[in-house]
Amino acid sequence: MDLNLGAIKDPMIREAVEYLNAIRSNPAAYSEEIGVDLSNVVARHPLRWNEALGRAAQAKAQDMADRQYLAHVDPDGYGMNYRINAEGYTLQENWYEDKSKNNFESCASNWASDGKHPIKQLIYDGGADQDNAGHRVHLLGIRDFWSDCYDIGIGMAKESNGKCKWSVLIAKHHHNQDAYSDK
Repeated sequence: MDLNLGAIKDPMIREAVEYLNAIRSNPAAYSEEIGVDLSNVVARHPLRWNEALGRAAQAKAQDMADRQYLAHVDPDGYGMNYRINAEGYTLQENWYEDKSKNNFESCASNWASDGKHPIKQLIYDGGADQDNAGHRVHLLGIRDFWSDCYDIGIGMAKESNGKCKWSVLIAKHHHNQDAYSDK
């Protein structure tokens, strides 16, 4: 499967995608580095870069940086499902009927100097156990809903104080499963 990583312009974002894919391929090997036990996490397929998700993630990261907030729902009440669909990434209609709904975003705020830091932060997820680590579950495809997500888009923007806002979108189209084959 072509992961389309050559389409990623920002080296920090490319590093984040590559690092996440490495962790997904062998989670247990990263337990010590991340700081949580990943020995029971099943390895998952790599994620491929999706331009529409990349645009949606970048717009969200920039909005969080510009308006200095960190949330899955923006101050106007729009969640990422709505934003993803608006960028042309087809979702099931009931996933965006409620404009504030989010099924596909993990977001972070940090002083990152590389693309690995936000991925570590999100997978660590405050050290929570698997039942309460929503970002870890999302990024590593731990539950069925996210285990068959194949597409990723990441956005990063700096606030005026230099702090970075990150939006990581891992999603799945609601139709055309053949698009996910290795043909």
